[in-house]
Formats: sequence, C-alpha cells, structure tokens
Amino acid sequence: MNESIHKYAKVGIIQGMLYPGVTFRMEDTLRRLLTDEYWTAVEVPPMGDAATRARAKRMLDISGVVASYVGPPLLLGAGLNLNSLDPEEKKKAVNLLKQGIDEAYDYGCVDMSIFSGKFEKEKKEEYRKVLVDSVLELCNYAKSKGNLKIAMEIFDYDVDKCVIIGPADEAAAFAKEIRQSCDNFGLLLDHSHLPLTHETPEFAVNAVKDYLVHAHIGNNVRADAPRDTPSFGDQHPRFGFPETVNGEAELTDYLRCLLKAGFLNEKNPPILSFEVKPQGAGTMLGVEDPELVAANVKRMLNRAWAMV
Repeated sequence: MNESIHKYAKVGIIQGMLYPGVTFRMEDTLRRLLTDEYWTAVEVPPMGDAATRARAKRMLDISGVVASYVGPPLLLGAGLNLNSLDPEEKKKAVNLLKQGIDEAYDYGCVDMSIFSGKFEKEKKEEYRKVLVDSVLELCNYAKSKGNLKIAMEIFDYDVDKCVIIGPADEAAAFAKEIRQSCDNFGLLLDHSHLPLTHETPEFAVNAVKDYLVHAHIGNNVRADAPRDTPSFGDQHPRFGFPETVNGEAELTDYLRCLLKAGFLNEKNPPILSFEVKPQGAGTMLGVEDPELVAANVKRMLNRAWAMV
C-alpha cells in the first residue's frame, strides 16, 4: 500500500504493556508516547489517583492523541470473573468495571476494553447468561454517562487465559445478542491471540467484522510449543522473538483482511494498537528495552503495510 497506514487507522500502543512493572511511571512514559508522532492513539491503564488522571487528560488533549481505556487489568488484578456463578463475585466485578468506566471518562477515552472470565465446560450456558447480564449492565452504565464504547476482547479458550469469549464465531454470536439492546458494544480482535485461538486472520476477521470496533497487533509463541518455552502463553513478545508465530507475512495477511472487511478505512479510521511487552525477566540479559521493542513493532507495521 502506497498510502500511509495513518490514513486508514489511528495507530496506537498499550502503555501499561510496553512499560511493565518498574519501567511504568505513568506520566513519564505517557509523555514519551505522546511526543512520538507515530502514535495517534494510546491505550491507558487503570489509575486510581484522580489528580494523575487529570494531568494525563491534559497531556492527551494537548497532544491530540486519541485515548482508549484498558479494562482487563482491573479484573486480573482483583482476581474477579465477570461471568462468575457466584452472585457476589459477579457484582464486585461489574462494580469494579463501572469504576473503570468512570476513569475512562476522566481520561476522555473513546472506548474501554473488557474481557470475559473462566468457565466450566459443563455449565458453559450458565456462565454465558451471567456474562450477558454483566455486559448489558456495563453498556447501559457507560451510555448513561456519554458515548464511551465497550469493546469485548477475544482471548484464548484452551491455552492460557481459557475464558468463555472465546472463538471468533462465538464472540460474534455474543456481540449480536448484546447489540440487540446496546449499540455501544463491540468486539476487539487481537492479532497476537490468533495463534492461541487456532484461527487464521481471514476466518477471525470475517467472523467478527460486523461487530469489530477495535483491533490489536502483536505476536505470541506458538500454541503447540512446550509450556516451559520462554514467554509461552499470552505474553505478547516482540516480532522476531524465538518460537513466535507472527511475522511480516502474517501481519500483512491480517492487515489485508482488516482492509478488505472495511475495518481499516479513510472515512472513520479505527484504533489499531500494538499489544507488545518487553521480555526477559529473570534472565542474565534482563528485561528488553521498551524503546527498542517499540521501534521493532513500528518497523514491522511499516514493512507489512507496504506489502498490503
């Protein structure tokens, strides 16, 4: 493609993933991303400090970068399940994400990602009904406050996260049901999860295209690798990391599918974000440099887009 990817998408990156742990430093790392003109979107993490959120929003406003709110860390950190059959746990999970919705509005975000929880196969339909109820409550709460979209991210169901949403076709059926009542709901498809959900870009994109509101780019170790393989599972290593699946050809295929489906478009460019995390904790070489990891993914997107 001769035209810039920025004509067809708001290209972003997940702040809390690129700068994990001690490297995070909310305002410092946000400023690094906002002063890099490559990024026209950024996904911001939960941040309980209202004063910090206010300063972050001012930075976002000045920079002109679109913000998205990353909701999954709220549930992961608290160990809560949005589709728990325990009414008290389900209530706590919904209330925690409502706090996240409030924070998303504080930041001025256009959408907020969420994800489903673990389930027992023999009770799958019960868990699904609980999830429908939870998501409807969240969508209605978000709509009562403004125009924030709720985006359900599709994760693996049998490798690492093992959650109920789930394969792309089941995610589409779920979205169709929610959309009957809430037009502010959609799906988030993650390129890096496709190796874990055993799906091709063509199948996954075509399955969810009617409900797709946000997309991620990334990489993961192959699902059939031994579980003791470094960075096995939902770890989002950079491109070129040992034993990983996605490279230039795979990313080109994914982008081509998104373009053909109409997701990538000139009229209303969507958020297309990298989910990538520096690897190497516990090794002699130490954790990878976040700035080098960011450079890696930008170069890969430039090369892949040129091939579309």
